[in-house]
Amino acid sequence: MDVTTQNFEAEVIAASMTTPVLVDFWAPWCGPCKTLGPILEKLEVDYGGRFKLAKIDSDQEQQLAAMFGVRSIPTVVLMMNGQPVDGFMGALPESQVRAFLDKHLPSAEEQQAQEEQEAAQEALDEGDAEGALERLQGAVAADPDNDDARFDYVKLLLQAARLDDAKAAFAPVAAKVEISRRLAALQFWINAIDFVAGSAGGASAIVGFDGQIAANKRDFAARFSRARCLVAEQRWTDAMDELLEILMRDKAWNEDAARKAYVAVLDLIEPPKAKVADGQIPPEDPVVASYRRRLSSVVLS
Repeated sequence: MDVTTQNFEAEVIAASMTTPVLVDFWAPWCGPCKTLGPILEKLEVDYGGRFKLAKIDSDQEQQLAAMFGVRSIPTVVLMMNGQPVDGFMGALPESQVRAFLDKHLPSAEEQQAQEEQEAAQEALDEGDAEGALERLQGAVAADPDNDDARFDYVKLLLQAARLDDAKAAFAPVAAKVEISRRLAALQFWINAIDFVAGSAGGASAIVGFDGQIAANKRDFAARFSRARCLVAEQRWTDAMDELLEILMRDKAWNEDAARKAYVAVLDLIEPPKAKVADGQIPPEDPVVASYRRRLSSVVLS
């Protein structure tokens, strides 16, 4: 892609918000440029879309060259999220260029997982939950270490009431619950479902807890159990309302259990962060924002 001042904003700045852009400053008379250029073009093909190559003739586009402080050519700059992150000068051999790229670019597996996640979100937006599940399963298979993809996958399985599948998908990361708040939130949800299944009355167990709370509004164990039932039913705001009742009366009850559970529910209901091309922070989901404020007002009061 040949880049000029006219298309620089779209082809470099905006494009780098979603895909890394490798900017090659060159000139027709430059011998080393003629060596490096074909290497960069070959690697763009070899890397299969993991980066985009933008070529700028520094003689014709002196304003752009000056903006990047180019003093000699070839000069190569890697752009990510609208900003230069690294670069090099001179005609490096292919092996060194590969090493430079591999230091910054996602692996092929990570790239595939990211593409599957994006496709899953598109499927969800279109109401195709099964299609989204297939995409997320593919993302986890491509990059088992991608905890974000696994979180989305397990969450969607639980939403579909596929508990056994969710437990199987969650098992490889279960040991991380102590260091990952989002994974801990999934564990809380799974435990809530198991709690209801093991309670007297099963799905109707919540009625018994209603009676206990009616008899004693400070029966925090009953309130917490009721909140767990509500989580199992995916009645998220009702669950947080119940947890707030505990927090308003005893913030530190049971080693901060109510607050931790409330935060877990917030993590479970927060929608995926949208990608914004211009780099601005997307607005927070209004329900999540409202309940975050309510938690803060209670905890800080």
